[in-house]
Amino acid sequence: MPILLRDGESIELPERLPVLPLRDVVVFPYVAMPLLIGRPGSLGAIEAAAAEGGLLFLVTQRSADTDEPAAGDLHRVGVVARVVQATRQANGTARLLIEGVARGRVTRYTPAAGILRAAISDEVEGAPHDPAEVNVLARRVFALFEEYVGLHRRIPNEVIALVQGAESIARQAYGIAAHLAIRVEARQALLDAPSVGELLEAIRQVLASEVELLRLERKLDEEVRGSLFQNQREFYLQEQLKAIHRELGQDDADDVLELERQIEAKRLPDLVKTRALRELRKLRRMSPLSPESTVARNFIDWILALPWVERTDDVLDVSHARRILDEDHYGLEDVKDRILDYIGVLSLVDRMEGPILCLVGPPGVGKTSLGRSVARALGRKFVRMSLGGVRDEAEIRGHRRTYIGSMPGRVIQAMRRAEVVNPVILLDEIDKLGQDYRGDPSAALLEVLDPEQHRAFNDHYLELDYDLSQVLFITTANYLPQIPEPLRDRMEIIRISGYLDQEKFAIARQFLVPKQLKLNGLEPGSLEWESDTVPAIVHGYTREAGVRELERRIGRIARKLARRRAEATVAQTDPGKSAVRVADLHDLLGPATYDPAALTLDPKIGVVAGLAYTSVGGEVLEVEVSVVRGRGKLSLTGTLGDVMKESASAALSYARTRATALGIDREFYRNRDVHVHIPSGGTPKDGPSAGIAIATGIISALTGIPVRGDIAMTGEITLRGRVLAIGGLKEKAVAAHRNGIRKILIPRENVRDLEELPEEVRAAVTFQPVRSMDEVLSHALLRADFDVEPAAVAPH
Repeated sequence: MPILLRDGESIELPERLPVLPLRDVVVFPYVAMPLLIGRPGSLGAIEAAAAEGGLLFLVTQRSADTDEPAAGDLHRVGVVARVVQATRQANGTARLLIEGVARGRVTRYTPAAGILRAAISDEVEGAPHDPAEVNVLARRVFALFEEYVGLHRRIPNEVIALVQGAESIARQAYGIAAHLAIRVEARQALLDAPSVGELLEAIRQVLASEVELLRLERKLDEEVRGSLFQNQREFYLQEQLKAIHRELGQDDADDVLELERQIEAKRLPDLVKTRALRELRKLRRMSPLSPESTVARNFIDWILALPWVERTDDVLDVSHARRILDEDHYGLEDVKDRILDYIGVLSLVDRMEGPILCLVGPPGVGKTSLGRSVARALGRKFVRMSLGGVRDEAEIRGHRRTYIGSMPGRVIQAMRRAEVVNPVILLDEIDKLGQDYRGDPSAALLEVLDPEQHRAFNDHYLELDYDLSQVLFITTANYLPQIPEPLRDRMEIIRISGYLDQEKFAIARQFLVPKQLKLNGLEPGSLEWESDTVPAIVHGYTREAGVRELERRIGRIARKLARRRAEATVAQTDPGKSAVRVADLHDLLGPATYDPAALTLDPKIGVVAGLAYTSVGGEVLEVEVSVVRGRGKLSLTGTLGDVMKESASAALSYARTRATALGIDREFYRNRDVHVHIPSGGTPKDGPSAGIAIATGIISALTGIPVRGDIAMTGEITLRGRVLAIGGLKEKAVAAHRNGIRKILIPRENVRDLEELPEEVRAAVTFQPVRSMDEVLSHALLRADFDVEPAAVAPH
């Protein structure tokens, strides 16, 4: 049977050719290839081919793991090959040299005499292609193949000349396909191409992909080679530099010797010194180019930079400390007394474990600056460490040296800045600590602030015990409930309430006015302040527990006056002595921000003055209650928290329970809606201390009896009408006094807290202890026509 080849030749084939299955090999037409044959069926096929003219049909197995392939295990397209040479080996195998003659498609496999035979179809060509297109495609494929051979390391350049010298495009195409280093499946796909044009297109796609990969590999190899060359070059230059330094008498070993001299000279604890010398020995053996060299050098530098025994001498003069504290701060007697107690004890003993003080108070009352004053009074160095927004535990304990760019935590960094072992360290905003997946920094602070543990504080970077027992830690916070309970338990809490008006006047005259005038280039003696000016600023332009806004207002006045002084200087006129009067405040500061008469003290129905304690100090809140026709709905507005909402529900339940005694319609909850609103609506509010104020407002609105306007109240209510203790009484009392309240109803359990109030507040405000809501109503309502239990009058 004749078969037409792609270069125009023809050959006569037997009816069925012996099949030689191939594993992991694809043979292409016009390509000679050596094969090693060992399977019985394959040896039988060779013997049959030798007896029938030397022609075989070579076809690739679908799976190389099949030892005795059947018809279904073989591909349908293979190569008719001629056995050029066959040699038997001593071990029973045969070594062949075969030459591909033509591509063939099997129509049927037939087993016969222990071997497979294949009937070959004579339809091997696919759809015809335009010769011009085939020529163009062949040139493109050959160009890609040249680039492929140039990039591939295992294909010699002689292959290009061999392929180029082929007699036809088909021979060139199969020659290129035979030399592609691709998977068996991809090679079989090339052999399956039915025409020269489709074969060239398939080869082009394979070559394009392979060339891109080889380009990328070449680029990466060049980068790696360049990096290695750069490292070798740097090493060579470093060696040359060392030789030059040796000739000049400046050896690199001098740095290591200098470090050793510093370690010997510094008074280090024995364990620390041993560790430092061990790191130094490692540093000697390392190459300067090694990353470990930098890590070891940084560790030794930190050891040498930290104070281990260096300390400052404490100034143990109590009178001197009192004078310093009074110079820097007005009031704050509780804090000053605690510091003076510490100095007094320290003067009697050689060494005292440093206390951990926590100053809790609203912003602007001088907590941070007080820490600096304490350090000045003791003659110690002062370091401030802000904890606001810290979320990573490593910020406190440091990073381990296995990480790139690791360094000690903030505590060790603060000790390095202090340069002594007994500084005053201020941990500012300790209530603003956060926590996330990186850890809880407040838990890491437990060791720092525990007197039983911080004598052996272990930083992850140093991995050495560091003694913090001589440090005086002072922490500050605005809101105590935000500090975790275990951390709060390790600190001595000192509350700083807001300043009274008289204290603000004194602070402004003694501290703020001279400071702002000096900052703005004015001499204090060149200005005259009327006695009513500072009170007018405090009442009309500030509403705060501290004095920050007051200082900003005074600074604004100083800038205005400095501008006038500068304009007068340019105009060459004598500005004379300036005076700041109350009438000038509108021009200097603009309209007043607050109206002192906004909070009226007139009796009102359903309006009660409640007291709240927030992170910015105490506040007076008006609780407004309105009763309208409805279906018994309770509405709560004013951005109230869950606890305050529960207090309102308890207050309404109390009113329903006592409806008959209070003269209220027993069915009011069926046909009346109660609306409780606490201004201002944009400020979140929570806590149980407004319970009795809400209950009083509800009862006043239901009975129509006005509530006295000069009374404020605070206390938690129960369903039975009991009044429970609350916190923050000092801050609430100061806020009530600031707003002109003359009488405050407080839980009887809070009577013990009255001694902590400022004398001025206790003299101006009457404090009425109450145990039950009946007592509250008897004092708060203008008239009590209903039946309430008599209240015992208690002295304030």
